[in-house]
Amino acid sequence: MAEVRTAMIEFHPGLILILGGLLVSFLPNRPRQVVMVVAPLLAIAAALSIESGMMRTLPFINGMELVWLKADALSLGFAFIFSVMALLGNVYSLHINHAGESAAAMFYAGGSIGAVLAGDWLTLIFFWESLAISSVFLIWNKKDARAIAAGFRYILVHMMGGNLLLAGIFLKISGGSFTVAALTTAVPDTAYWLILLGVSINAAIPPLHAWLTDAYPEATITGSVFMCSYTSKVAVYALIRLFPGSQLLIWVGVIMAIYGVIFAVLENDIRRLLSYHIISQVGFMVAGAGIGTEMAINGAVALAFSNIIYKSLLFMGAGAVIDATGRRKLTQLGGLYRKMPLVAMFFGIGAFSISGVPFTAGFVSKALELNAAAANGMPTVELLLYLAGIGTFLSIAFKLNYLMFYGPDNGIEVKEIPKNMYVAMAGGAFLCILYGVLPNLLYSRLPFAVDYAPYTLDHVISTLQLMLGAFVVFWVLLPKLHTHDVISIDTDWFYRKPFAVFVDATVKLVCAIRDWFGERGWDTLHKMTPLFANPLKWAYQHGVEPEAQSPAPAVYQEDKYRFPVGLTVLLTVVMFVVTAAYIWV
Repeated sequence: MAEVRTAMIEFHPGLILILGGLLVSFLPNRPRQVVMVVAPLLAIAAALSIESGMMRTLPFINGMELVWLKADALSLGFAFIFSVMALLGNVYSLHINHAGESAAAMFYAGGSIGAVLAGDWLTLIFFWESLAISSVFLIWNKKDARAIAAGFRYILVHMMGGNLLLAGIFLKISGGSFTVAALTTAVPDTAYWLILLGVSINAAIPPLHAWLTDAYPEATITGSVFMCSYTSKVAVYALIRLFPGSQLLIWVGVIMAIYGVIFAVLENDIRRLLSYHIISQVGFMVAGAGIGTEMAINGAVALAFSNIIYKSLLFMGAGAVIDATGRRKLTQLGGLYRKMPLVAMFFGIGAFSISGVPFTAGFVSKALELNAAAANGMPTVELLLYLAGIGTFLSIAFKLNYLMFYGPDNGIEVKEIPKNMYVAMAGGAFLCILYGVLPNLLYSRLPFAVDYAPYTLDHVISTLQLMLGAFVVFWVLLPKLHTHDVISIDTDWFYRKPFAVFVDATVKLVCAIRDWFGERGWDTLHKMTPLFANPLKWAYQHGVEPEAQSPAPAVYQEDKYRFPVGLTVLLTVVMFVVTAAYIWV
């Protein structure tokens, strides 16, 4: 039976990061940097010290309790890697002098851990909403027009998703369910669909994904490293926790995996390309949640775990290139491996890891997912996920890596990047290889026992064959794979453009109505002015004056037509007496 304790203070890794965020918001530069390193280290230690089955509660209303910490193998795996990512991201950000951005990043990381450790619906929605509120400042801190606009779109979409989730949660609570648990109803109810839709927005499931590819490329260089690691992965955790075995998620995930790599192949902006790959990689995880077997869930968690490491490494490398060159498009880059050899090496490790090359974290995690599909008798799903994996080879390991670092040199001047960036990238690259060489270190963090050996001869050879085939395709198609400086139209076009037309038409209609009433009102005012200037003359001219035979007075005469002041006082006294009598009675 789970150990249950009630305490006001606990070593909660998320709360440690949130407290660290409060400290860095007002500390001077050097102490702030110390806190940025120490707080994640303490969070890692706290995540490792929590035992599976542990619960921490606070009394609430009507006998209910807020379960602000509920640990099991699933939540602890996410809490651990989120804490590790906070350390890597903070080290990467040590050189920046924006305390607000550093604080927002730590609030963001702490809120993500709080969400995965939440045991009740209200605690979950509290931390869930904190993700959007804190992360939007990682976009706005860039302080240019594109970032400000992208940040507003980002927060609007996430507030909508949060409200949908909140509506579903209220329905669950009103039905007597206060604990976060799988929504495995035979006939999905309204709460089921509202919660699924709210989570789907954070998971960037098409066509609800445009916020991700819109906002992440416009975030600050350091902010995008955090953003690629948390929001969508918290959503993956929620899908695994709430909707395991949902058949709908299998095909949604497959579509995401294919959809993301297609747009990544077409993309020119390096961070936007990586953002599309988040959609593709999350698709693998969503499909695993949908399959719902122990191996599939393990595969989804392993992929989320590994993706946080190698995707953040890729964003670090891309950010280093942007910081050093001031350029962000592949058509403007090339030949950087001579000028930035360490960045090229670290980025290459991340690129090979996301592609599932042997002896990297991607190899030992993606295999679980593909084998789960095969073991569950889903050859079509397995084939499509394999095709998505080939697309990853083409778009990341070959296209992005080659055109950015090994393509034609455009004579770019490169400035030196801060040393802490190198340290963070080295840490991410080390973890990519560590978990690839020693997969049991990763498998021990998964929800279920793993009985799988990734380094079989068949698996290694088949992977190398895929790599070779993808390389041949890349080399043959290389002249056509060079990107062009164009905008790829995504699904958001189909609601942004009609909505813009609708808003424009509505504004014009309202303005036309306003102008019409204004003109009519002005005409009416002109016609009424004589009445107010001399009402007796107007009455005389229109036959209202009783003495029509007498000449019309030229002006209003106060002494002739006004009431005596005594009559006004009398009426006031009468109304006062009547009102007082009514109240008294």
